[in-house]
Order: sequence, then C-alpha cells, then structure tokens
Amino acid sequence: MFTISQVGSERTGGVVGKHIYGNLYGIDPSILSDEDFLRSLVIKAAELANVHLVEVRSWKFIEGDKEGVSVLALVVESHIAIHTWPVYRFATVDVYTCGDQSMPDKAFNYIVSVLRPQRYIVNYADRSSD
Repeated sequence: MFTISQVGSERTGGVVGKHIYGNLYGIDPSILSDEDFLRSLVIKAAELANVHLVEVRSWKFIEGDKEGVSVLALVVESHIAIHTWPVYRFATVDVYTCGDQSMPDKAFNYIVSVLRPQRYIVNYADRSSD
C-alpha cells in the first residue's frame, strides 16, 4: 500500500494539496462494469479520506472497446474519480485533496484493495501553494 506524509503540514498558510493517481491493471471486468458498485466504492473512499462529499455523478458508456464507467465525486476538498475500461481490465483512479486533515492515500489504498488489480502503478504530486 502507498502512504504519504502530511505534505505541507508545517505551513502556516496557503493550500496543502495532495494528489494521488494511478493505473490499475488486471481487474475483473464485471466489477469494472458495475456502476452502482463503483459509486458506493467512491463514497466509502471519500469517507476514509476524511473529506466532505458534495455530490457523486456517474456515467456508463456502452461503445465497444470504449465501454466503461466513470464516477466522479466532488468533495469540498477537491475530487475523487474512477474511470474504467472493462474490455482491457483497466481502470484509472485519481484522488486530489486540499487541506491538512484530508488523507487521499487512504482513499486510494481502499479503492485498490477492493478492485484487487493484478498490478498497479501509483503516482503522487504535491500540489500545495508556496
């Protein structure tokens, strides 16, 4: 699992931005096609990240190799997104939060643990203000 330190926690002002995103490979296609399941996954991930959910929107696309589901959670602190391509057994996950109290690594790790990819790549960007 991937963890981050409290980036910018010593700052006295400005924005503390933490962005974790990754590619997940080798996931069960039936999970990647289940819009309701993915919505509930993102809602639970937001809770674990200690962020405040504003709205969750999702879309299911049925278009050959472009088939998949996109789920976007708008949170006060920024967003959580999952995009899937079941035919490729592939998903991307994006968790971007602002604030000292948010824990995007917990959301990312939870999503990975539930989707159970055969392998994944994770990236981190510090998006804090100076």
